[in-house]
Amino acid sequence: MMSDIKKYTFKQGLPQEFELLGIGQLYNDHSDTLTTAHRTGFYHILWFQKGDPTHLVDFNPVKIKPNTMLFLNKDTVQRFDKNGGFDGKAILFTDNFFCKTEADTKYLRSSILFNDLLSVSQIHVSKTASLFADLFKLMEKELENEKDISQSDILKNLLHTILLLSERERRKQDFTEIKKGADLDYVMLFKDLLESNYRELKQVSKYAKKMSITEKRLNQATSKVLDKSPKQMIDERIMLEAKRLLVHTNDSVKEIGFGLGFDEPTNFIKYFRKHSLSTPVEFRAQFASA
Repeated sequence: MMSDIKKYTFKQGLPQEFELLGIGQLYNDHSDTLTTAHRTGFYHILWFQKGDPTHLVDFNPVKIKPNTMLFLNKDTVQRFDKNGGFDGKAILFTDNFFCKTEADTKYLRSSILFNDLLSVSQIHVSKTASLFADLFKLMEKELENEKDISQSDILKNLLHTILLLSERERRKQDFTEIKKGADLDYVMLFKDLLESNYRELKQVSKYAKKMSITEKRLNQATSKVLDKSPKQMIDERIMLEAKRLLVHTNDSVKEIGFGLGFDEPTNFIKYFRKHSLSTPVEFRAQFASA
């Protein structure tokens, strides 16, 4: 039985699935958890106001400078810097909190902050720090009030403002904009389907059928937007999960391969070697010695 990477859900008993916390205090209270690779079922906005840690996001070391905001989608595997020495603010929220309408859902699913197809989203806010600080203070003051019928909407609207301002800053800071249109819509839909089905479905034809388009049309979309084929995207998602499980769990190669839909360990080993130039055991050993 696969143990999978430890996944944390939102804290129960809160008035709404939204929290605004001090990063330093959060780290002090939960350093054992935060410095171990983990997933969460909710979104993160991490504003590192002090310190210059390295935040690990799916094997990508993200070098943080003071006054950097990092945006992490739900289910991302992350790890905080074990050296500590940083502080700031963290906003944590769920789909249930933000998505009150179909428009909210569409916005969050397409936001460049949580769905940048090319890199991990971060912005430097030194020039706009006071503006963001004011919005965070308004949130803190609202959270001090007794919960009423308006509180959730007030917090959600403040969060939406922060996200819109962050998107504006992101576009100013070395960001490659992907043109909106049918191609991008198909890529985002394919990405969502892939996230839910990559363990069972590995054929491009089955994804195209679910999307009610042809394989050729899907290939046109992914090639134009990402310069990748749908098959490449499927392979990359499977390999990402395989690497996550090899490094962050003690599951055997056989268990990992079976959990990813490979009937025979030899098939998984051949697949892994084809896409990484090393065997699963060699890859795991590389990180164990790092």
